[in-house]
Amino acid sequence: MLKGNVPILATAFDEQGQLDLASVERLVKFLLQQGVDGLALFGNASEGYALTLDEKRALFECVKKQVGDLPLVAAAGGASSAVAIEEIARVQRWGAQVAMVNPPSVVKPGPEEIYRFWRDICQTCDIDIMIQDAPLMTGVNIPVPTLVRLCQDFPTIKYIKVEQPPTTLKITALKQALGESVGLFGGLNAGFLFEELCRGITGTMPACEFPEVINAILAAWQRDRREAQALFYRYLPFLRYGVQPGIGVAIHKTVLHQAGIFASDYVREPAKALDDITRQELRELTAFLPLAALGGER
Repeated sequence: MLKGNVPILATAFDEQGQLDLASVERLVKFLLQQGVDGLALFGNASEGYALTLDEKRALFECVKKQVGDLPLVAAAGGASSAVAIEEIARVQRWGAQVAMVNPPSVVKPGPEEIYRFWRDICQTCDIDIMIQDAPLMTGVNIPVPTLVRLCQDFPTIKYIKVEQPPTTLKITALKQALGESVGLFGGLNAGFLFEELCRGITGTMPACEFPEVINAILAAWQRDRREAQALFYRYLPFLRYGVQPGIGVAIHKTVLHQAGIFASDYVREPAKALDDITRQELRELTAFLPLAALGGER
């Protein structure tokens, strides 16, 4: 079962905005060296919304050839179940072990439409499904009773990524209803990781430039909760900095560029590049809170 640290892989572009697979290979090598429990592609922090089908295929193939048996989660979905089923089948053919699926959001569904969306998917697809519950991104609220009903009715749904603030309350409600039958993952750049661990999450799916920080918190959690709490509190200013709407993707890529992992920190619109003041703030922050990517030690 998927668990632990499963970062969302950033997508590298060159200065002309073209896919840069050499930089992606350096990033995957770095993450494998640090030790992660899986990788996720095409999510929000991957700029999956800005990638063409050919780019997604090339990116997935690039990653797959490096990771061996490491689990790969691929975001796949659509504005209807028919579209989502096609996308899910595609990433499964490419070699994904888990499809991370958002609710349809062009026409906002109610609880019954949400249920029927995942019912259609689960009756057609045989890949493990992760429901991404991210209303800040989709504008769609998935009530706890609907999530519980889906998980109880369709065993193909193995995971829920809980990103509806306050995540802690929803995690507790889901944990009480579902127990250990479904893996609950945190998101939102691990900004509530310690509290989510206290509530019973299985793992977390943050950005990818600080895997050693997440690994250290998860390892400490197993032996000394106060140590885990101290590590989390220490790096919390960095975690919150990377989740700012509109510029979060650029923050992740700027760190990777400064580290020499990415040849460029180019982001595709509508994501925004960083201004000079924000870049300086980020340099000061990472000087104070060392990262392995930048040659620092915790």
